[in-house]
Amino acid sequence: MANNKTTQQPRKLSKRQRRNKLIIYIMIAAMVLSTLTMGLSYLI
Repeated sequence: MANNKTTQQPRKLSKRQRRNKLIIYIMIAAMVLSTLTMGLSYLI
């Protein structure tokens, strides 16, 4: 993951990389939702 920028083809994203990116986005969204719900529960 360190020196892959030199030989980078923008078209070729492997399925594993796309799935990893999707999982990261889902985890971030879940963290934001959990913090929002925690704040709401503290307010109520």
